[in-house]
Amino acid sequence: MSELLVPTWYYQHYDADFNLDVPAEAFGGWNKTELPINAAKTALVVMHAWDCGTREQYPGWHRVVEYIPRSYDICDNVLPDLLGAARSSGLTVYHVVRPGSDYFREYPGYKRADRLAGPAEPKKRQVERDDVLDRLARFRAKSIFPGEHNKADIAAGQQHLDFPEQAKPAGEEGIAETAAQLHALCRDDGINHLIYAGFAINGCLVTSPGGMVDMQREGYTCSAVRQAVTAIENKETARTETAKEIALWQVALFYGFVYDADDLIGALKSGSTVV
Repeated sequence: MSELLVPTWYYQHYDADFNLDVPAEAFGGWNKTELPINAAKTALVVMHAWDCGTREQYPGWHRVVEYIPRSYDICDNVLPDLLGAARSSGLTVYHVVRPGSDYFREYPGYKRADRLAGPAEPKKRQVERDDVLDRLARFRAKSIFPGEHNKADIAAGQQHLDFPEQAKPAGEEGIAETAAQLHALCRDDGINHLIYAGFAINGCLVTSPGGMVDMQREGYTCSAVRQAVTAIENKETARTETAKEIALWQVALFYGFVYDADDLIGALKSGSTVV
């Protein structure tokens, strides 16, 4: 198995027609075709898949991270088959974890990444803070996210953070805490295409260390599995999961491609090669 043909979603973001009331409505939009992936140079990246405990244990955390139930559903019903197909086919699997936590440090895959990346670079100098900036930060924490009454539950839950049982690293699968560690794993394994699963597609999977912004800057194509991600939704988008749809469009526009889980699993299981 090297090059596999996989049904692939892409977004045709052209041509606007200025004879229309809304010119962008002439864009080609979502389309699907068979495109190759080089299985020897592609990795499935499970990022920020966490066991966040139950609503009864940490009600404040669940009140502000409303997608936790959706993430649990994905862990139960999507990730097992996706990981199973990847592992059975020999596709590389990586895990990207929450920086500063300890739940992953004894895994051999993390020790490998830490060794390959070497000492962490010193933190870049941050902006100088003043009283006004601190007051704005306090207002944001109180009035925007996460709310003072939820902080204790979030802190308590994060102290007990762990991989969900369905997505625990197997064997020596690489585990990265930083973008440098993920890049070191990819360089060592010859990987140039990262297919992301995990939470959330419009938050951590883009902007956290090891997310798409970091990795695209190093030259990687960064794609996503539609059924294996969910998004941070707001009051206005949660019912229809509109934020997820916008985020997947952004992945297709800026970073890579979008795959349906069944299509990717089917291609990995069949091992169908490009003729």
